[in-house]
Amino acid sequence: MSRVYNFSAGPAALPESVLQQAQAEMVDWQGKGLSVMEMSHRSKEFISIAETAEQDLRELLNIPSNYKVLFLQGGASTQFAMVALNLLQGNNEVEYVNSGLWSEKAIAEAKKYCTVHVKIDGKPSKYTTIAPPSTWERNPRVAYLHYTPNETINGLEIQDVPDWGDTPLVVDMSSTLLSRPIDVSKFGVIYAGAQKNIGPAGLTVVIIREDLVGRTIPGIPTMLDYKIHVDNASMYNTPPTYAWYIAGLVFKWLKDLGGLEKMAEINKRKADKLYAAIDGSDGFYRNPVDPNFRSWMNVPFVTTKTELEKVFLSEAEQVGLSTLAGHRSVGGMRASIYNAMPEAGVDALVSFMAEFAKKHAA
Repeated sequence: MSRVYNFSAGPAALPESVLQQAQAEMVDWQGKGLSVMEMSHRSKEFISIAETAEQDLRELLNIPSNYKVLFLQGGASTQFAMVALNLLQGNNEVEYVNSGLWSEKAIAEAKKYCTVHVKIDGKPSKYTTIAPPSTWERNPRVAYLHYTPNETINGLEIQDVPDWGDTPLVVDMSSTLLSRPIDVSKFGVIYAGAQKNIGPAGLTVVIIREDLVGRTIPGIPTMLDYKIHVDNASMYNTPPTYAWYIAGLVFKWLKDLGGLEKMAEINKRKADKLYAAIDGSDGFYRNPVDPNFRSWMNVPFVTTKTELEKVFLSEAEQVGLSTLAGHRSVGGMRASIYNAMPEAGVDALVSFMAEFAKKHAA
């Protein structure tokens, strides 16, 4: 059976070579006679997997030595609470940027623990545009500013990073981490669910500046305390070991590819091709997002005739272009073109779109 081009927003495609290596090592990891899924997380074998994965991630992102890296359970949604519980330290006011559904969820969770000021709100535009970071005014009185650089549902991406001085920037990079180089030192906390560009669902990566560790509010649950996880090297309890192992293979794949600079070149080229196909369709396809804020990773689009969208999805599926339906809240189509989506997959989609428009434009 041939593999489809999987445009799912998450869990998303994984590099085929990574899957093949995992398959080869499934029942016997490196001659040890057991699967990684069966290893004790405290065995020397798994400790070597974990330490190598962290070191490779540090090299890929050039993570400064004063940042801790955690491999946790719970998904990015658990971080919505953990951030507030860990960073308030007596300051009950925070600021959030609302750029889409995931921002909304983060805001709703933080409101349970502190006073949230919505600094910038993209909702009036239906999350098709937002004020650029250069216009955001820093409030030094808040504990932190939180924003989501890329919103997977509406396809709105904030690519510039605000200069926020001593106020910690907290970012949900679930759908952009490892898609390009970033300057980690600009952020206080970076967190990301793995199921976009890192690995399988079930793992969450947290990168936190060490001076922000140990600032929890009183009574925080043990498992929600960053310091507990830092002090125990992400192994206070049994971590998501197999997802951690797969993430490590993905990190190796990225290094072999040429690192994040090379990945960025490929991702930019993929996005440019797809947006060019939409913009060059004489209006048959439309992407509603302000071109200054178009996502590299998630490209929603609609046709001029909504009745054709089910036909589009059905015919696309028949030629191996899978999981192109838009999020249920917005409809239409959405192509998620994360790291593991090969350029050939985008080329195949662009070709299909052209043929479909030619057949149905009249």
